[in-house]
Amino acid sequence: MCTDRDHAPGRRALIVTGAAAALTLGTVRFAGAAQPDGARSTETVRGVLDPGAADFVYLPVEIPRGVNEIRVSYSYERPPQPAGTTGNALDIGLFDQRGTALGGEGFRGWSGGARSEFFVRSDDATPGYLPGVIEPGVWYIALAPYTVAPGGLPYEVRITLGHGGQAAPRTPVYPPERARGRGRAWYRGDLHLHSWYSDGRRTPAEIAALARAAGLDFVNSSEHNTHAAHAHWADAAGDDLLVLLGEEVTTRNGHVLAVGTDPGTFVDWRYRARDNRFGRFARRIRQAGGLVVPAHPHATCIGCNWKFGFGEADAVEVWNGPYTPDDEVALADWDASLAVAARGGGRWTPAVGGSDAHRDPDPVGAPQTVVLADDLTRAAVLDGIRAGRCWIAAGKDVALTLSATGGRGRQAGIGGRLRVGDDTPVTVRAEVAGVPGCTVRLVTDQGVLHTAAVPASGSGTVEWRTTPRNATYVRAEVRHAPSVPGLPGAPAALTNPVFLGG
Repeated sequence: MCTDRDHAPGRRALIVTGAAAALTLGTVRFAGAAQPDGARSTETVRGVLDPGAADFVYLPVEIPRGVNEIRVSYSYERPPQPAGTTGNALDIGLFDQRGTALGGEGFRGWSGGARSEFFVRSDDATPGYLPGVIEPGVWYIALAPYTVAPGGLPYEVRITLGHGGQAAPRTPVYPPERARGRGRAWYRGDLHLHSWYSDGRRTPAEIAALARAAGLDFVNSSEHNTHAAHAHWADAAGDDLLVLLGEEVTTRNGHVLAVGTDPGTFVDWRYRARDNRFGRFARRIRQAGGLVVPAHPHATCIGCNWKFGFGEADAVEVWNGPYTPDDEVALADWDASLAVAARGGGRWTPAVGGSDAHRDPDPVGAPQTVVLADDLTRAAVLDGIRAGRCWIAAGKDVALTLSATGGRGRQAGIGGRLRVGDDTPVTVRAEVAGVPGCTVRLVTDQGVLHTAAVPASGSGTVEWRTTPRNATYVRAEVRHAPSVPGLPGAPAALTNPVFLGG
């Protein structure tokens, strides 16, 4: 049976629960008695969201017994707008009969604005959604108006139920937490990648092939607001490629990477900075064994700029994809935080980079984070990042080492501390390769204090002498020639600091 009815989207409840405001619409109910196997039932809902609509609008759908598939499609009007005026953008997702509570167990998938339809069955689901048994009860289609034009956002949602017995659910298989490593060594990885399980266009297998070609040892699965990809990376992993599992938690006030969480970990995103809920979900990431990494914190797209502060951050992404002015701002902001930590002896936050690759021609592994880890395992890689034993390279051909020595042969490397007296002479040494036409800059809490051109071969060594009194830390930047007068060129490599003194 197929019917097509309008359901009035009248306001049933506007709920403010300490997280983002949520509007719940009237419940959709399917008419008629039990349907025979193979039958399909359809209901259609139409409505208009006004400017200033709640962040999340929930459409309850009563699912009767005997349903083996839920299929949803939606559309909305996107009329052209005057220059400088936002248009309409509407995201979509699904919660099951366990409800929509913040951080609860009801989450069944999210596609944002990447897809106009999706389905869920016990044994399969659209990428971005979680397969599993369809239990009777009230399910919720989540509509999230990202932007609403001044004239409002007219939408239509079409829900189709398939009737019959359910197939046996699949048991998820996750990638191993260990690959064949080289013992304590520098391992290259990409912490920020998207597949077709969110708004990317590549499969995990395609990403893995590109990662291997880019010389990577590990990658992190970071889909927008869903962990649905976790069970689809096992075949792409291997002895030569460690796959970490995570999520890009995409809130209305910035994005944060959950890096290397336990398989199947869901991190909610339905809150703003004013709601004081981020700390709860930062702890959720760490309790699941992962790292909290704010992504592209100074990006200019709507909702991308990071507004939660960095007190919960385990690292921060200062280089996101092709280097842009907002990365330069992120780098300067991070460097200022290093100076504050160095003066006060407080905690500092390491810098990382990631490609944020979505589709062709986005390169995987550009940039890549190079981590000194005890082995190629999830735990060891995360320990290396957490400790700041890492640097960022534009690609696989870029090589760099940075060390500081002094005080009877003591030595420290990236992320470490050379514990010598304030007036002890210290020699800083940077070795680079694969960077023809570049300049090495040694940056301290006092700014750039030493520069040296790299030989035409692209390989060379730079030495500089200082004391902890004159530089509480030193980090290296390898920069291309400037393209804009007065501004530094794009980096080929950036390091975390070596701290000097006690």
